[in-house]
Amino acid sequence: MVKNQTRKEETRRNILDAASRGFREKGFAGVGVDGISKAAQATSGAFYAHFGSKDGAFLAALELGLDEVIDGVPQFQRDFGDGWTDAFIDYYLGRDHRADLACGCAMTSLSPEMSRADAKSRALYDRKMQTIAGLVAKGLPQFPADQRLAKAWAFLGILIGGLTVTRALSDDAAIDAVSGAVKNAANDLLRA
Repeated sequence: MVKNQTRKEETRRNILDAASRGFREKGFAGVGVDGISKAAQATSGAFYAHFGSKDGAFLAALELGLDEVIDGVPQFQRDFGDGWTDAFIDYYLGRDHRADLACGCAMTSLSPEMSRADAKSRALYDRKMQTIAGLVAKGLPQFPADQRLAKAWAFLGILIGGLTVTRALSDDAAIDAVSGAVKNAANDLLRA
């Protein structure tokens, strides 16, 4: 029984990872159940057994992706102390993160999907993004407590928007220019 349970959990995890990569890279409409199943080396039947529908897989992938950010922000804060925002900005707008759609940040990849998502996905997104903004706000002690959350939302908006634009551009010089401008804007925002 334990071996079957482990195999079942492994299959679910493989499908979820494939769905997460597929939705981040290609969007909800750009990937189907068969493609996700094939990428996970699973059957479509296994996909439906674990997630019930493509919407169910999207909800799980959204939660996984935003939970990565929820885990990542405090990690940056612990690892880099007062310089965590500089390190986060450099990572977030860095060349490797810009180029890796499939494994990049779910905030950037999946936010555009929310305007078309079902109510359950939007409610999850709202909760998770509010948690993320709260974590960022905790890491902004240079501002009065009543300003931190607004600064956190602005910080996230600058980075998410900046990464979206850099990923949409194809000219390397333009990408570097936008990335530099966004880094400067994010840093300027955080000066007390």
